[in-house]
Amino acid sequence: MKRKYRVIITIILMVVVATVAWKKFQELEGGENITTKNLTLLNSDTQEDKKSNITSLNDNDYRLEKLIELLPFVEKTIEKPAPPIVKSAREQIGQTLIYDPKYVRLSYPNGDVSRARGVCTDVVIRALRDSSKIDLQKEIHEDMQRAFSSYPTIWGAKSSDKNIDHRRVPNLKRYFKRKGYALSVTKNSKDYRAGDIVTCKVGGRPHIMIVSSKESSDGVPYIIHNIGRGTREESSLFSYPLDGHYRIIN
Repeated sequence: MKRKYRVIITIILMVVVATVAWKKFQELEGGENITTKNLTLLNSDTQEDKKSNITSLNDNDYRLEKLIELLPFVEKTIEKPAPPIVKSAREQIGQTLIYDPKYVRLSYPNGDVSRARGVCTDVVIRALRDSSKIDLQKEIHEDMQRAFSSYPTIWGAKSSDKNIDHRRVPNLKRYFKRKGYALSVTKNSKDYRAGDIVTCKVGGRPHIMIVSSKESSDGVPYIIHNIGRGTREESSLFSYPLDGHYRIIN
């Protein structure tokens, strides 16, 4: 019951805040009607009406921006230049919709499951393949064949498996470290660049994410990952304790 009351109170507060913000919005620049008037102007034939239409629409854009600024529950973000790995990871949003950890036999090299499904490691694997032609399936399989004893043995495997080794976070961490990609793990958001790869534990299970070029208003980068609902871009870099930080150097 307590939870039910908290939800009701939250909704009421949001309605109150939205109402106050709307009143402030109407006060901006005289609070012109931004719907029917502009729709009428869009159909005008005269040059003067078209100029008036453009001015009115620009004014409305300004007021809309001000309205957004008045809403405290709308998060403000900053977009910085996105490196290729971030662009490739973003392209997976809306494509990979299912979290599916099932073991699947893959072709080799460049093997992959359906783009509609996958796990957190698949976001990284696909982004590096698409952006830099780095095939982690091939790279890790070959490295494990050369130095199998250097990799974790928590699965009880006695030899490398090109179908699954590259899709396991502990193996990715070990490979990145062996390649010299490892950096210090800190709680300072400025230490994390767009395109970096970070790892953490979620409910005791290993997880991997790509640092995005989008930042919150206080400068904390977003991350791109698949934590169970498909590939998404979220503000959760420090939501779980980080235990790995890597920067791929081509």
